[in-house]
Amino acid sequence: MPITKDVRTAIRLARRLLRSRQNRRELDRRLPGAPQLPPRSVELAVYFADGPVNMYQIRQWYAPLAELAREHPVAIVSRSPGTMTTLLDESPVPAVYARQVVDLERFVEEQAPKIVLYVNQNARNFQMMRYGRMWHVFVNHGESDKMYMTTNQFKAYDYALIAGDAARDRLRAALWDYDVDGRTIAIGRPQADHFAGAVPYPQDDRTVVLYAPTWEGDRAAAAYGSIASHGVVLAEHLLATGRHRLVYRPHPRSGVLDQDYRSAHERIVAAIAAANAADPSAHHVYDDGPQLGWQLADADVAVTDISAMIYDRLAVGKPLIVARPAAPDADVDERGYLGDADWLLAEDAADIVARVDAAANDAEQLAKLRHWVERYFGDTTPGVATSRLHAAVDRLVMRWHEVAVERGEA
Repeated sequence: MPITKDVRTAIRLARRLLRSRQNRRELDRRLPGAPQLPPRSVELAVYFADGPVNMYQIRQWYAPLAELAREHPVAIVSRSPGTMTTLLDESPVPAVYARQVVDLERFVEEQAPKIVLYVNQNARNFQMMRYGRMWHVFVNHGESDKMYMTTNQFKAYDYALIAGDAARDRLRAALWDYDVDGRTIAIGRPQADHFAGAVPYPQDDRTVVLYAPTWEGDRAAAAYGSIASHGVVLAEHLLATGRHRLVYRPHPRSGVLDQDYRSAHERIVAAIAAANAADPSAHHVYDDGPQLGWQLADADVAVTDISAMIYDRLAVGKPLIVARPAAPDADVDERGYLGDADWLLAEDAADIVARVDAAANDAEQLAKLRHWVERYFGDTTPGVATSRLHAAVDRLVMRWHEVAVERGEA
């Protein structure tokens, strides 16, 4: 077994090296023809040091950033050749490649952005955060009750844009001597104003079930994924009824560390293909596309793991079932919505059809959802969160000018 594992690791590293070289060659070919940003033309930078596997974290900000750019010029700073190539293809705002620290220094000197946004906690964020004449603002890539949402790393940023009261209380309870009121600004979920994509199946009498599990996690406390524990059984039962439509949208990193988890994922994908072949009218969906929105808004019932998908779905206000982690060491914070959630245990996954049918018609569960929507996101009227995001950025830009004048650096 150790030898087999070593061989798999070597193959994975070799493939990664090959992809990296291919990406660098492609970028070397394309960068000379990419538009160049004039000096001092970027007011707001979005720093993204991750590779393509985590593009979902930045993609969900595309539409809000495009709107912000109408008032505050925006650019995304990429440190990865694969990510930069993708950004050149799809980003609605300019992208800047800064592979080395010297490239980052050149960008800061030429552009002098007033605000830098961060969508994750990549360790390389600190290479950007060493520059002091700008606000470093954590915006994250989703709202959830994961341990990730209360990390002490929040203290490293000047400000954090958070979703609402639940996030504020979560931080206040977890972090010592952190000025929650002074350093956080609640904006709701502006991405929800831009739910994207057309529904890829007919509108018929099937009950649409979104199954959106997270990945296996990189440590025991974050092992929230349900694909191996719940997913295969859940999918097989829903695919067999003839009256349900399964939309399977796994986390992009599913199976990157655990072969059993990847195998379970592949079984679900194969089962969906087989079910569609047997009944072409079923239109079950394996969704690994870049657009997120139609899945959350259209599904009659959603089944998710402990992840940001819970809270994206919560904002829709439609029935939601949460897969309880089978891993005994998974850190589950039940002080918020999860203390009131409709939990699905691994041993009950075979009962998913009855559970889905009940959730779709349960008035008590729907009433609970309405309460938690307000607690987590505030006013979810379309456009309100976008307005709050713009107001937060305006406030920070104004504060930047005030401090610059106070220091004689305006």
